[in-house]
This record gives sequence, C-alpha cells and structure tokens, in this order.
Amino acid sequence: MNIVDRFLKYVSFDTQSAEDAGKTPSTDKQLKLAAYLTEELQAIGLTEVEMDANGYVYATLPANTDAEVPTIGFIAHMDTSPDCSGAHVKPRIVKAYDGGDIVLDAEAGIVTSPVKFPELRDHVGEDLIVTDGHTLLGADDKAGIAEIVQAMAYLVAHPEVKHGKIRVGFNPDEEIGLGAHKFDVEKFGCAWAYTMDGGEMGELEYENFNAASAKVSVHGVSVHPGYAKGKMVNAARVAAEFAAQMPVAETPEHTTEYEGFFHLLNLEGNVEQARLTYIIRDHSKARFEERKVLMQRAADWANARYGEGTVSVEIADQYYNMRQMIEPVPHVVDLALEAMKQTGITPRVRAIRGGTDGAQLSFMGLPCPNLFAGGLNFHGPHEFLPIPSLEKASELVVKICELTAAHFGQR
Repeated sequence: MNIVDRFLKYVSFDTQSAEDAGKTPSTDKQLKLAAYLTEELQAIGLTEVEMDANGYVYATLPANTDAEVPTIGFIAHMDTSPDCSGAHVKPRIVKAYDGGDIVLDAEAGIVTSPVKFPELRDHVGEDLIVTDGHTLLGADDKAGIAEIVQAMAYLVAHPEVKHGKIRVGFNPDEEIGLGAHKFDVEKFGCAWAYTMDGGEMGELEYENFNAASAKVSVHGVSVHPGYAKGKMVNAARVAAEFAAQMPVAETPEHTTEYEGFFHLLNLEGNVEQARLTYIIRDHSKARFEERKVLMQRAADWANARYGEGTVSVEIADQYYNMRQMIEPVPHVVDLALEAMKQTGITPRVRAIRGGTDGAQLSFMGLPCPNLFAGGLNFHGPHEFLPIPSLEKASELVVKICELTAAHFGQR
C-alpha cells in the first residue's frame, strides 16, 4: 500500500476526541482506528505489537545491525480536534495545484483561496489532498501515522538499510491535552523519540509554551435593583472588570513568535455567579510565573474592592517548555537536521506556539522534539495536505533511523 492510500484509509475513521469525558480514550471511536493499526503493524512485519486498555498502540521494528545503537521511537496521535467534525471525511486530490482558488463545495460556496490562505502559494504544481468543505481533513495527525507506518514498511522491505531497534507509538487524546498522560514511557524503552505532528515541510520544534489553565469564580450578591445601592455585588460586572485587568495587547490575536498571552476561553454568568476560563502561555518560565501572579493580583484587587471571597482563582500548570530537556541531548536535534539535509529538506526550526505530546513526554524522561507531518490549516474544513510533504516526512523517518545507526555504530 502506498502512503497516500494509507492516509486516505486512516481519515475514514472518525476519531474526534472530547473534552471532559473523564476516561481514556475520551471517545470509544478512537479504539476502532487503534485496532486497525494494531492489525496493520502486525501485517507489515513489526513485532511486540499491542494495544493497551487505554487505546495506546505500541510496536517494534527489531534492529538489523549488531552495532550498539540506542533504541529510538516515532510517535503520532490518532485523535482529531473537537473543534470541527471528523466524521464522514470526503477527501479529494487536487492534481498539480495551479495557484488559484480551490472550490470545496460549489453549491455551498465554500472555497479555499490563496488570498485568505497564502501558504497555498508555496505548493503550486503539487498534488494536494483537500476536504469537501464540511469536515476537517485529519492530517493532524493521521499524516504522521501514515508517515511512520510507511517508513516502517519500507525498512522491513529494505534490510540493506541498517538501523537499530525502532519503537512506534500511537496515542489517543492529544487534541485535548491528554495524549501523553498514560503513555508508558518505561515500556516504550527509548533513549529518545520524535513526534510527527508539525505542519509545513521542514518544521523542527524543540521549544514550546509553558502552559497553565485558570478558572476564575465570581460570587455576587443579588438584591432588587431598585434597592441595591451599597448592597448589590453584580458578579457578571465584576467578571468583566476582572477581564479588563488583563493586558489588552497580550492576547492570541495580538501576539506572535515568542510573545506570550492570556486567552479568555469562556465568560458566563449573572448577578449571583460568574465564571471565566483562561489559558496562560509563555515561552519564558520567568514571564510565565509573572502572568500567574498578575492574575492572582487581579483577584486580590477585586476582593479588596467588593469584599473578601468575591473572586477566587484556580490555576493549574499544564505543561512546560521542553527546551530545557532537549538542550542536554543536542544530538537528538542534530541527527534530525542532518537527516533533513541528506533528504533535501530545508529545515524550519521554530518554537511551537502551543503544546505537543513531546513536551510532556520530555518531562517524563523521553526527550521528544516535534517533526513536520506536512499538513496545513489544521482543525477546520480548509485543511490541506501536500502529497510531496507527506512523502518527504516518511523519507525523513527512514533517514533518521539510518543515520542513528551510522552515527552510533562508528563509536
């Protein structure tokens, strides 16, 4: 099976994860893809193939060299984003993209245009996989799965390419931040690994945000508005005042690159009760801590004005910048960069303005940079996947395996 057919098969599975499900995987439908992958990995000749009770899939490609080569791994996630439907995906291949508008659904007037999505212009002349305009595509991260499986199939079929022991891991629930939580790092048994979960071809990421969530509760006092002077505390209005204490220019829509932000996800309430939900992000650990302090100070200000206990803030750290875990093992990045060079890929080293399973795994003892999977415009109907990027990513996996064996076999 070629890599495009593998990808098209994977996106036929609806694997959308769900927030606050309270179980792993968060949706049972993810188990269907996990079971399929288990059978497929066995069929291509991998060993130690298993799907655990939580839907995590692990497999091994045994070493074909006697040299002492570290065991390395490749990881991708099976779920798709809750932001857009992943059911009944109807992909279409646009041959030799001409640089113009791509009509996804003429009747509904749904068009992917390079005016709105200028990254399309980087792929003129290439074959692109697109949606029908009503679902996401699922390249995040089924492209990563296809690239890894195809690379393993290639290595099985080409024993002349020498490599050490390679481990494969596919996990659920990355899109809701829980992909690494039940990943068995000890059983995986790797010196380091790579997640195949980036975007544009050439992306290599080993920095990400420090991240926290914040839940703000406001307790008001309801009194008849005609007799409210000096008595009423309007929780909805206090919530609005709290939100106004956050720096207006430090939001996602006003920041880029290494700039952090406060992101108000939800605000609801009435006179008696109000709730705000935030996420806090920053690449700098020091600035990250300052942001959490600023949020608590906003609550203290409100309590001083309206009475103690009016506003409470619950802040929970979610993940940290993996850079501090990758810097002590620079060969992990160097090997990926050399593999890109040898496969004709121009590296795009950048910091992730978000998180990745690799960040959490790095702090669990598995250094794990993130490599491109090739898709763009994730989480919506304008998502597309250039086929050359899909193919190159799989070629990169093979080359990393080969270079790791060559590098450590010479020692």
